[in-house]
Amino acid sequence: METRNLVMGLFLLIVFVSTVKAWTGEIHGRVICDVCADSSVGPEDHILEGAEVAVLCITKSGEVLNYQAFTNAKGIYTVAETMPESDRWDACLARPISSFHDHCTHLGEGSTGVKFAYNHPSGYSHTVRPFVYRPASVPTYCI
Repeated sequence: METRNLVMGLFLLIVFVSTVKAWTGEIHGRVICDVCADSSVGPEDHILEGAEVAVLCITKSGEVLNYQAFTNAKGIYTVAETMPESDRWDACLARPISSFHDHCTHLGEGSTGVKFAYNHPSGYSHTVRPFVYRPASVPTYCI
């Protein structure tokens, strides 16, 4: 009798789990250093490896999820999550936290954060515009 109950419970668990539809989302962006502080990306500018970005998302069910990401060697950060379709992201806010760079430590104008609705189907990603840091003083070759 115990074996039968165990088998029946396992069967019901498998049926329940197989009916939950999974959803996967991804958010990514770049962090760069605007060396000449001229608000344009040029050959003098470079990516910032190791920059920290926070991503806060609210799900369809109202849960708040907080992610922390760091940029890779190409200056790109990525946040990804797989969850039930009913709990997928609804809206997110991405904001830079720190650049961890010796010279490029001041956040550029308009780089305080980006709020966006996340309405992509499963497997698609959202690209956030680059966050820009600037040096404390502009090098003489930029003037």
